[in-house]
Amino acid sequence: MIEFASALPDLEIPDVAVTEYVLQRAGDVPDRIALLDGLTGRSYTYAELSRLIATFAGGLQARGLGVGSTIALMAPNIPEYAIIFHGAARAGVAVSTINPTYTESEVRFQLQDSGATMLVTVSALAEVAAAATRDTSVTTIVMLDEATEGALALAEVLGEPISQVDVDTREHVVVLPYSSGTTGYPKGVMLTHRNLVANLLQIEPGLVPEDHEVVLAVLPFFHIYGMQVLMNGFLAQGATIITMPRFDLPQALGIIQDKHVTRFFVVPPIVLALAKHPLISDFDLSSLTQVFSGAAPLSAELAQEASARIDCPVVQGYGMTELSPVTHLTFPGQFRPGSVGMAVPNTSCRIVDPDTGEDVGVGEQGELWVRGPQVMKGYLNNPEATAATIDADGWLHTGDVAVVDELGHFTIVDRVKELIKYKGFQVAPAELEALLLTHAGIADAAVIGVADVEAGEIPRAFVVLTPGHDLSAADITTFMSGQVATYKVIHDVVFVDEVPKSASGKILRRLLRDSAS
Repeated sequence: MIEFASALPDLEIPDVAVTEYVLQRAGDVPDRIALLDGLTGRSYTYAELSRLIATFAGGLQARGLGVGSTIALMAPNIPEYAIIFHGAARAGVAVSTINPTYTESEVRFQLQDSGATMLVTVSALAEVAAAATRDTSVTTIVMLDEATEGALALAEVLGEPISQVDVDTREHVVVLPYSSGTTGYPKGVMLTHRNLVANLLQIEPGLVPEDHEVVLAVLPFFHIYGMQVLMNGFLAQGATIITMPRFDLPQALGIIQDKHVTRFFVVPPIVLALAKHPLISDFDLSSLTQVFSGAAPLSAELAQEASARIDCPVVQGYGMTELSPVTHLTFPGQFRPGSVGMAVPNTSCRIVDPDTGEDVGVGEQGELWVRGPQVMKGYLNNPEATAATIDADGWLHTGDVAVVDELGHFTIVDRVKELIKYKGFQVAPAELEALLLTHAGIADAAVIGVADVEAGEIPRAFVVLTPGHDLSAADITTFMSGQVATYKVIHDVVFVDEVPKSASGKILRRLLRDSAS
């Protein structure tokens, strides 16, 4: 076995509930704004946030909810999100976070699978919420903004404040986000208090937060990246978090300029905008000290182009929902273009050949396996999927192809299941997408494999053209020729208006495959 341990010393992980950790600085900065709605200006200080968390926890307890109970939270990024999340955690209640863009059937599946008995949402989603809760265990719907027919307002469920309910931090599941994992349908990811607290500690050496940080939260809190790195991570540092219910480039740029935002956490499509969109030149982004990209691969070329344009470091990290989520970060002074950084403290990695099951060494590609305190407890109600993802020795098999260099910097090549097999050669879609995006006439691109009688699979590119540019498939083939091996050159091109992506910025290749079939 070849094990790549973190170069950083192990950290001592305190045995505390996640809300206690996240509110660790609240008493030091009670009057500082903790959460600010970027569109309405509605805000909560740390003192107000702490009080409302305690009263929502008390309200849940008064309704008979506690250890063993689950509620669901389906809302866009608004300041109240943190109140519900941590109020439930304080009461010993698990929270299952739901994508607010889900359809009725998708919401119902998650409610049924998680066993939630309360759904907290917003009035704009009242119709979906009412329909989705049929044939589930949900008996109460709570609105965060205003009461609707058949639902309660948040004020109606607040109670007497309570302290943290006693829980086993190593075993008690505090949050149940849903993930497809390495394969298959969405599964409830069981994350404990210890998982979350451990990972918040692990990422701190990479983020190096300063006092009076101002963070723009455009990444959804229902997703583990927004939930942990943005909401929990910076609340724990006493920062001010500005929320946006959905990403809008002009609004985001205006907030960065007017509120002097210091940290901007993004996904590759936003980095693409920072690098290429003409609007960027109209705003003062000089307050930014770091742009951090995650959730999907980011090419070195695109990161460098964006960094040069806004005069700010653009770095990236790596993780997944099942890992709470971060395992790799770019630490200060350790930036390497294209790399997701080095393993965070208390974390070990292996690179394993997916065909042979044998470990490979420096410079060789294989599936990334991870072991550490951030590894999930397992999948809810699905021991088979858990066993397929976490082996008997505690290694989580990520399903991502990676390579590590001699200094311990990791680069994610692609997903194991997304590799295109062309006459026995492995072709990584992310590599070809990164190359396509270096063309001035290409605004966005996605690559999938399509069946071919002779080759097995060939790469097909879905291309969004930059306004004012007119390219043909032959132009793109000519552009790629000589820059990659001949078997990677794309001849099959489909021009589209947009590339479908999830809320976390990942390309929805399934939709592209469906369109190709």
